[in-house]
Amino acid sequence: MNSQALSWDLLRSFLSVMREGSLSAAARALGMTQPSLGRHVRELEAALDVPLFARGPQGLVPTDAARELLPHAESMAAAAASMWRAASGAQDELRGVVRITASEVIGAEVLPAMLATFRREHPGIIFELSTTNRTENLLRRDADIAVRNTAPKQDALVARHVGRVSMGFYARPDYLDLAGRPQRLADLTQHALIGFDEERSYVRAIRPADLPYTREHFSLRTDNDLAALAAMKAGYGIGICQAPLGRRYGLERLLAEAADVPLDVWVVTHEDLRASRRVRAVFDHLAEALTAYPHT
Repeated sequence: MNSQALSWDLLRSFLSVMREGSLSAAARALGMTQPSLGRHVRELEAALDVPLFARGPQGLVPTDAARELLPHAESMAAAAASMWRAASGAQDELRGVVRITASEVIGAEVLPAMLATFRREHPGIIFELSTTNRTENLLRRDADIAVRNTAPKQDALVARHVGRVSMGFYARPDYLDLAGRPQRLADLTQHALIGFDEERSYVRAIRPADLPYTREHFSLRTDNDLAALAAMKAGYGIGICQAPLGRRYGLERLLAEAADVPLDVWVVTHEDLRASRRVRAVFDHLAEALTAYPHT
């Protein structure tokens, strides 16, 4: 292997192909021409002396070597992005980029208003908001701050528990006026239920022991929490919702005593970022705002 040839440009092109699945899509994502990106892949293969992709009916297929290389390339990409964020403003300034990661619902429905309030007072801050139900790696600096529903276990992460959000079954009142209101958990199976396609841990937590709440009972299945919330707001049927959002959108809570699950909320950052004034200020602002959120 020629280690001198492993430039970041080559690895960035490789990472884009892995993410996009084809040379053309990867080239568009990077703003490159397809021949240039293809040349980068060939140069990386030559430097490593291993094939990284095979051509199949559906496009490029990563080899085992490519899959082994992927996490290392992702770490380099995260480090590069973290470096640019660090350089976007001095440590003692309220200016620069702060990247936040949160779940789909928290990121899209809860944080934007909180970030708007902060930026009105600190217009020098630029936010990058990653909305994903996948836990991003703060140790690898995928983000500066995370809003999570579980406490981190790594010693290098600083976390503040800011409260618990009640979750339960909700539906629009006009749907219930037509379909009737369930009086017991077993009645839910007679309704248009909105649920998951693949079961996640919080669903297992909220599923009562005496209700077979599985995908076979759902008339709308989705693993996108925003799509499920949109279906509830549209009056499709009954689904699981955070209590503050249910109140915001005029949804009616059902069977609250039988199905009430608290969702813990944590704000997390890397201990090394506490020296950054802008990261610390955003962290404190989110912690305060999210403490009030369950009561809105």
